[in-house]
Amino acid sequence: MQCSWKAVLLLVLASIAIQYTAIRTFTAKHFQICPVPNPQNCGLGQETDSFDRLCDEYPSFTYNITRKTHILILATTRSGSSFIGQLFNQHSDVFYLFEPLYHVQTTLIPRLSHSKNTADRRVMLGASRDLLRSLYDCDLYFLESYIKPQPVNHTTDKLFRRGASKALCLPPVCDAFRPSEVNIEEGDCIKKCAALNITLATDSCKDRRHVAIKIVRVPEISDIRALVEDPRLNLKIIQLVRDPRGILASRIETFRDTYRLWRIWRASGRKPYNLDLSQLTMVCEDFLNSVSTGLSRPPWLKGKYMVVRYEDLARNPLKKTKEIYEYLGMSLDSNVVKWIQTNTRGNNELSAKHKYGTVRDSAANAESWRLKLSYDMVDYTQTVCHQILNQLGYRMVESPEELKNTSLTLVEERNFSPFL
Repeated sequence: MQCSWKAVLLLVLASIAIQYTAIRTFTAKHFQICPVPNPQNCGLGQETDSFDRLCDEYPSFTYNITRKTHILILATTRSGSSFIGQLFNQHSDVFYLFEPLYHVQTTLIPRLSHSKNTADRRVMLGASRDLLRSLYDCDLYFLESYIKPQPVNHTTDKLFRRGASKALCLPPVCDAFRPSEVNIEEGDCIKKCAALNITLATDSCKDRRHVAIKIVRVPEISDIRALVEDPRLNLKIIQLVRDPRGILASRIETFRDTYRLWRIWRASGRKPYNLDLSQLTMVCEDFLNSVSTGLSRPPWLKGKYMVVRYEDLARNPLKKTKEIYEYLGMSLDSNVVKWIQTNTRGNNELSAKHKYGTVRDSAANAESWRLKLSYDMVDYTQTVCHQILNQLGYRMVESPEELKNTSLTLVEERNFSPFL
């Protein structure tokens, strides 16, 4: 039986696609996979021989030669992610990027960011994983494909929140500030630094021992399993969580148009019939799925996963930061300590004026939502999010009086030790 020319063409195209994928995967700079004498014992999911042990036995097997620590802060919007990001942004030997996946979202049609379609989600996540893998390899040129308008001569002034990444405001990228400066205002960086030279940014990344990236556009830990299991990466994940009641209160204040109906509910005491409840339920579902996976301690997350509650970090920032750095196997930089001492005793009135800032009275901010939400809104949140509230150790409020009694904490003592 003869094959039609269409079938032959499809086979040829499939073969080319497979070869391209293989080349793209295995030719990244600084990364090499060694020949493994016994392929039957080298599955990524098997525990019989780790890649480290194989490389000791077979010197030709090398990966992530520089052994950079690749840190991923997995969070959601208004969960305190900018705050925890600063714990790495201030480190003199960390190259930190602030939500680079924003460009993936806006390029692949903004509708994908809220799409529940499985195919749309798969496209978004696939592109996000590819970009993260390239960024951890300091291949910032890969990001150019998603920046609009596209950079000219590897130069752009359109990188999202460029000023939130200290490494992009310091030499060799920009000469306007000294490395010893603790608080470089984001706006000052934009004003004083020229358009971002991506070649210089790439050099800065390569010169630093570690790369940290904050993301709020990947829902669950399982969505990045391929990155976790990639032997070319030394990936360490910090899953940042926060009381969903606090996230809701913060989003109502920050995203005033998007959460307009929630503000009407708070002001009138009546829940609008057309309220988009998914704005709350999706947060709780994503947290539940992701944390349940992480805390079940699957083999593929061993040594690579830590849950951090925002409330614990806000109340004891230095203590919790030391625990995080211990998990990462990194030394705590004096610049980080100085930043914590300077920025966690701020004025809440000041932080209210700067929604995206990180200067605040962190301890007081941890449960400030209790003064911003009505009891009906809190009660509804507790009903739809009770599973994750219980799992993360957040106590339920039983009455309006208890809600306003801020002397009684709603955060239980829990030990979320890293999975080592």
